[in-house]
Amino acid sequence: MINTLISLLILFWIVGLVSHIGGDFIHTLLVLAVSVFIFNIVMGRGARV
Repeated sequence: MINTLISLLILFWIVGLVSHIGGDFIHTLLVLAVSVFIFNIVMGRGARV
């Protein structure tokens, strides 16, 4: 689930950079998704909220 979210955000971020639409918003969401992904890796798969 989170990998799909990160993949979509990276895709939208690249499209935003190319077309200059919503670049800052997508960049913020991308940073948030990557930090959540890293948090999940550090905490392990068993740590579900």
